Amino acid sequence: MITEYRIPGETGEIPVRILRSARKSIGLEVRPSGEALARIPRGLSDRELKAFLERHAGWIREKHALSLKRMDSRLSTGAVPPAELTREEKEKIGRKIQERVRFYGEKMGVSWGTITIRNQKTRWGSCSARGNLNFNYQLYYLPQELLDYVVVHELAHRRYMNHSAEFWKEVERYYPDYRNAREKLKERRLVS
Repeated sequence: MITEYRIPGETGEIPVRILRSARKSIGLEVRPSGEALARIPRGLSDRELKAFLERHAGWIREKHALSLKRMDSRLSTGAVPPAELTREEKEKIGRKIQERVRFYGEKMGVSWGTITIRNQKTRWGSCSARGNLNFNYQLYYLPQELLDYVVVHELAHRRYMNHSAEFWKEVERYYPDYRNAREKLKERRLVS
């Protein structure tokens, strides 16, 4: 069973990651990062999968090119590449993000587990079911209001582990201008 298929593109091959599950239909997606995914039924043969991907190769190429164009037009975070960060810079980044988590966590009345700060290729932050918070180090280089929005967003997951209407009300309660912050984050490109 194949786990990746490559479609020839204008600037090289486009890898399509294959995810098998109990679904009945094939789902095809090209994420804003340019990553291509095919969600397929477990019983689908490799031959059927290849035929499907070849039939949709033009669509994949088109969406992939569009996502790369959008990424190129976005503003860089201006972050120092991870390999060039000094220990002092890493500590400074950690202190700043932890300070904002403490500030909003106390305000919101929520607890959290471990705070991890690292380079994430596609995410600004995440919250695990155990309450552990992960933040992209590049948030440090953005205006503080964007860092604060991501912190509030992840802490709101301590009450709602979803993106329901209640979740967004919780975010809005502590960060009223969240819609504007979300739009500004979409305009930013992560440094790899």
